[in-house]
Amino acid sequence: MQTYHFTLPSSSGEDFNSADHLPLIVYFYPKDSTPGCTTEGLDFNARLEQFKDLGYTVVGISRDGVKSHQNFCVKQGFRFELLSDKDETVCKLFDVIKLKKLYGKESLGIERSTFVLDKEGHIAHEWRKVKVAGHAQEVLDTVSAS
Repeated sequence: MQTYHFTLPSSSGEDFNSADHLPLIVYFYPKDSTPGCTTEGLDFNARLEQFKDLGYTVVGISRDGVKSHQNFCVKQGFRFELLSDKDETVCKLFDVIKLKKLYGKESLGIERSTFVLDKEGHIAHEWRKVKVAGHAQEVLDTVSAS
């Protein structure tokens, strides 16, 4: 069983080491300050205390830089860290870089995905091709039942 440990620069200004924050909910999203990504972040933020009560840390990951993440967090009031994966190392580790089509144009981008890592750093649950509506609640329901 593969162990998922990684370190990335964070919106906090520090490096985030996943091994120090297990169990962990990691959600990958395409771009800061876009409608779907804003809604998803707000949904996780609204449930953050419930995740913490269950022992989970929540982080979001995209290819945006730390400064963009910091602005996004301040503007939306996010109380969790956003991690910058500019070189796509962690995106590739979780296999979330996919060929996407927008207006008939193909490009490689992040497929909205969420992973729950257990105390050892193994994937306990995963969601791929995530639809934003109701997703954060579904993740909360799943970890509550675990």
